[in-house]
Amino acid sequence: MFPPFPEEKAKAYCLQLYAALERGLSPEDIHLDGEVEVFIKPESDLPYYRVADREMFGVLVCLDSRGKEVVLKAFSGKLSGHWLIPGWVPPLFDVPQFYTVMKKNDARIHKLTERIKNEHDLAEYLLLKRVRNSYTDESLKAVSELYHFYCMDGAVRTFSDLHLRKRPPTGTGDCCAPKLVNFAFQNGLRPVSLAEFLYNGIRRESDQPVSFFPPCDERCRVILPVMLGLEIVYRDECLLVVNKPSGLLSVPGRGEENQDCVVNRLRILFPQCIVQPSVHRLDQDTSGLLVLAFTAEAQRNLSIQFQNGTVLKRYIALLEGRLEDASGLAAVPGQREGRIELPFRLDPENRPHQIFDAVNGKTGVTLWKKIKEERIRKGGKLRIRTRVEFTPLTGRTHQLRLAAADVHGLGLPVAGDRLYGTQEAGDRLMLHACYICFMHPLTGKKLEFRSNPDF
Repeated sequence: MFPPFPEEKAKAYCLQLYAALERGLSPEDIHLDGEVEVFIKPESDLPYYRVADREMFGVLVCLDSRGKEVVLKAFSGKLSGHWLIPGWVPPLFDVPQFYTVMKKNDARIHKLTERIKNEHDLAEYLLLKRVRNSYTDESLKAVSELYHFYCMDGAVRTFSDLHLRKRPPTGTGDCCAPKLVNFAFQNGLRPVSLAEFLYNGIRRESDQPVSFFPPCDERCRVILPVMLGLEIVYRDECLLVVNKPSGLLSVPGRGEENQDCVVNRLRILFPQCIVQPSVHRLDQDTSGLLVLAFTAEAQRNLSIQFQNGTVLKRYIALLEGRLEDASGLAAVPGQREGRIELPFRLDPENRPHQIFDAVNGKTGVTLWKKIKEERIRKGGKLRIRTRVEFTPLTGRTHQLRLAAADVHGLGLPVAGDRLYGTQEAGDRLMLHACYICFMHPLTGKKLEFRSNPDF
């Protein structure tokens, strides 16, 4: 993951923390300048030992409601055999409940492990492993249900709220970043700087830098974007690139019910951002890469790049059916790529639909390329879909959806398109902005970003 917040301030406190670890201080005796009091009852009377090697630590610098800077510190997983240590932020679950859940199958699992070690019959060995795995899975599922995480919008969510396709990796939510962000949102603090480092347990040479790391891809990517409200792909002092989910507006709409959007979430996380940070938009139903600006100068520069057509964008789409069977005029049999030019305009009597209009319409130009055909089974029926790559050369509303669905285009609607095709319950629009390339508004350096669709 890309670091969601600037790291500089937090790194300075991390160096303080590293120095305290090098001095051999016990975890409960480590205090940082400006650190907020974290009152935690120890989980047991077991002693705290000197921190071993290869432990991850993190620091989050926040502002309270009065604008006062406060500092939080965290460790990944357990530290010195403890989940709870006074002065450190707690995990995302109730620790006594965790031990109660684990105790239920713990004895059975250990007993089966001993039997497996001494079992020489292959069939019995495999049976014992299957039984042990069933108990382990039961415990892990019960533990995952204990996690509650506080989010930017004030909601408290669980893993079941995320509707994940599979259970998250073991340890998801136990890394420093989610623990720190969770405690901040739970206590009305606004994060401003986050950094994590690896402590090797060996006194470093004076010229050897501390190894800093961003939040991990394997576990933190599952939970942090939900907590923050945005999946941050890139961030600097000028601009932000996010991976917008399907169903979220890019900018505020009309009415109170349409105020939740990327722009408003951005301005909550980064209040110093300009009021109008948008430089381009994605349809509400489209997912993928979206660029926003932090400053007026960057917004102006990026907007001009989009207006001049110098920004390169690519999309991945799943179309309903086979190109060979398509009725669209642009779907020439045997052709795997081509160019679609469609004049279209808004249908004022059926907003927000766009309609083909050879006389009054403005032309949208799209390059397309077939990737492959895919077969899925849905509702007991076998369906064929075609995966294509779209490269829009203009930026018109619903341009790609019309290039796919209109009879003057390919004649195959994007799967899940509620406006120009059909959408069944639980479906989403299978259209994703997978690539974008533009020039940095300050340095002039070429920036490229890629994002794989989740379909």
